[in-house]
Amino acid sequence: MNYKNKIIRFTSNRVWRTYTGGKILDQLEQKADPQDSHFPEDWIGSTTQAVNSGREEVVEGISHAIVGEENVRFDELLALDPSYFLGEQHTKAFDVNPMLLVKFLDSSVRLHFQAHPTAEFAREHLNSNHGKAEGYYILDVRDGTEPYVYVGFQHPPSRDAFKEMIETQNISAMEECFEKVAVKPGDCLFIPGGSPHAIGEGILMVEIMEPSDWAVRFEFTKAGYTMPEEARFMKRDLEFCMDVFDFTQLSVEEAIDKFYQKPKVERHYSESSFQESLIDGKVTDKFRVKKSTITGSVDKSEDDFYIGIVVSGECQLKIGDEVTHLKKLDRFFCPAGVEVVNITAESTVEILECYPPQV
Repeated sequence: MNYKNKIIRFTSNRVWRTYTGGKILDQLEQKADPQDSHFPEDWIGSTTQAVNSGREEVVEGISHAIVGEENVRFDELLALDPSYFLGEQHTKAFDVNPMLLVKFLDSSVRLHFQAHPTAEFAREHLNSNHGKAEGYYILDVRDGTEPYVYVGFQHPPSRDAFKEMIETQNISAMEECFEKVAVKPGDCLFIPGGSPHAIGEGILMVEIMEPSDWAVRFEFTKAGYTMPEEARFMKRDLEFCMDVFDFTQLSVEEAIDKFYQKPKVERHYSESSFQESLIDGKVTDKFRVKKSTITGSVDKSEDDFYIGIVVSGECQLKIGDEVTHLKKLDRFFCPAGVEVVNITAESTVEILECYPPQV
């Protein structure tokens, strides 16, 4: 297979979830009758298998890559030449694990109340090297929607009261622990492990996270589907999971200050083109997120691989003689072994770039 000096594209990779959405993703795939369903996510550049109780026989979540005219499982592609695709330093540290998972998430309902373990909790109690810290980049909102997230407790319950809310599924009492935190397209948030949260309805976002599917879902029923017990508490019990939650009280203003990420210009490609850092090593050591805004033509070189998503505009990527045209919401993988990519945009293009942890 000739894979050197090529941008890697991906086929659609829809994954079943317990909540509903995905109509916008259907439209993106040009389906004849776009609908919200239990396939509200598209996993991008994923080597992570989804964990869905009752669907253990279904292999879902692992991406398929397009290399020239060939279609290959993404994990199998990386294994062909890990140092080229992921970088020599990365493979020395992490072998063939890209160390991040990127998704499109398109919600038609508010997602379940949930929290994810930290990496430290996962190592100590789950025999796993990964928790599930998450980054959000808000792409768009549905018409008629006032977009929001619940994140952190504005009115924290006691541990015993919260456990009782979960046991009795007192959703209104759970909601009273939170206040809505408004979001808008272009916002970027970082949600560390332990933070109780829920994404509001009608939001299309890019979600960047550690490569795991660990979740403590303390709301069991959504969109007519009730999760089996083994899907609620990471195949443990509620008492075990109570130690996952961070009960720190955060006002809305404190939540915005803690979770929202202010972009910082990191470098200029030219007078009109630049790269911003959204989530960097000061925020987390689990992954990095940047955004390039490009007008005209620039040559872009990186030391690391990254997963790129066009969030506005369109452009052409050129490596050697190969030219790839990209439009809004197209996604790609740029291997670490690619020395330089020429990016040309007649007007302005914005590309969200998801990077692994810095070695």
